[in-house]
Amino acid sequence: MTGSPAVPGGPRRRRPALVRPVGLAELRQLLALPAVAGEDLVGVRGLTLDSRRVLPGDLYAALPGARHHGARFADGARAAGAVAALSDRPLPGLPTLVVPDPRAVLGQLAAHLHEHPSRQLEVYGVTGTNGKTSTTHLIDAGLRAAGRRTGLLSGVQLRTPRWSRPAQRTTPEAPELQEVLAALREQGASCAAVEVSSHGLALHRVDGTCFRAAVFTNLGSDHLDLHGDEESYFAAKASLFAPQRCALAVVNVDDAHGRRLAAQVRTPLVTFSAAGRPGADWRAADVRADAHGTSFRLLGPGVDRRVRSRLLGAHQVDNALGALAALHAGGVEVEAAARGVEELAGVPGRLQRVDAGQPFLALVDHVHNVAAQQRLLPFLRTLTRGRLVVVLGATGERDPGKRAPLGRTAAQLADVVVVTDESPHGEDPALLREAVAAGARGAGAAQVHVEADRDRALRLAVALAAPGDVLVVGGRGHDGHLVAGGRSRPFDDVARLRAALEELDAGD
Repeated sequence: MTGSPAVPGGPRRRRPALVRPVGLAELRQLLALPAVAGEDLVGVRGLTLDSRRVLPGDLYAALPGARHHGARFADGARAAGAVAALSDRPLPGLPTLVVPDPRAVLGQLAAHLHEHPSRQLEVYGVTGTNGKTSTTHLIDAGLRAAGRRTGLLSGVQLRTPRWSRPAQRTTPEAPELQEVLAALREQGASCAAVEVSSHGLALHRVDGTCFRAAVFTNLGSDHLDLHGDEESYFAAKASLFAPQRCALAVVNVDDAHGRRLAAQVRTPLVTFSAAGRPGADWRAADVRADAHGTSFRLLGPGVDRRVRSRLLGAHQVDNALGALAALHAGGVEVEAAARGVEELAGVPGRLQRVDAGQPFLALVDHVHNVAAQQRLLPFLRTLTRGRLVVVLGATGERDPGKRAPLGRTAAQLADVVVVTDESPHGEDPALLREAVAAGARGAGAAQVHVEADRDRALRLAVALAAPGDVLVVGGRGHDGHLVAGGRSRPFDDVARLRAALEELDAGD
């Protein structure tokens, strides 16, 4: 068993109905492994790396994990119906495909088992530090407005024409990704919008997926716990745009790393600039952002059109431009794509308004790194005639170097900072809080409060907010669970903030 702790009551695994069994000997040949007598009689119907989700006929991938090796759970996988295994060592009781790095071949195997579904779909990918989720949802909205039957695989939701479920990761593990793409093909979809994280690239989750177009939003310092340094982080993102993986690269040239990517990419290139850079293929002008939405003048090849988005924040212009450029490059008419952008009412956990009749603006956002704070908080400042109140924390087992800067940047740009717990995972939550609070206090600009309990922290922030203020709860966005000490418990920032606001109203 690898990855994050199971979410209690998590979504049931859905496998496409039409699955052709593939002989284990065929998979061995695909991996260039020596033949083993009798394995042509073993038919594989699916692939999973989670022993708790094995279905009869599965190939169980037993991977090295952060705490345990998947081989430890082989007996449970076999009892659940696994017919074979993939690992870096033989597993007793199961014929095993042994390779040095089993994770590196998961995508290839999963795509082969499902007969390469991305080859029959137009798949749009989105990567970058910030803006991935919103851009993915905007692409999906544009495709639907153009009459396409679509699928969505974002950090918020996995959706096919027949079902949807909450996402467990920004980018699904390779077996789940290929299962969803195969389900889309089976259900008559023609397109999919996929959010592609650096973890998804570095950990081979999107291997075996062909992208019609891929968008690069931006790159800031983040996820260095996985990548080690910014150069490796950039290399992971840039790998999405390799010619063998991606047919069209759509790149934000307002970002320095985007300009570097545009200069080195070897696939056909489309560029966009919300700042209106003269050389960009798609540009924005006359940008307006307020508490009701964002609008801009869209300038592109033969296009000059006003676009009015209901999403909040000038940073959504970057995301809308990237989505529109990708859709146009993929053959969608600009008018239909723009109509979809305009019709999208919101993205869960992205400047999501929470209104219980309070005399101030209350929002929940996923903002979780300094670059996002530097874009978001100045915009929120323009919406208030009073103070800006920010609730934030730091997630455990992530890049420790960004904890103090998160607190410092929040305190520099806001008036009141409430530091609380996010998901500490296996770390000491008190140390996480203190790192963020120390950064905030060091800025010497804002009032700084520390409240460990997130529910009480939200109520404290609500009590501190005055008429005309703006309150934003940052860090978690749509995430519905807090994880500490290997245990997960439900906690929805939107629901809990609404409850705190209703308590305030009841007390008036």
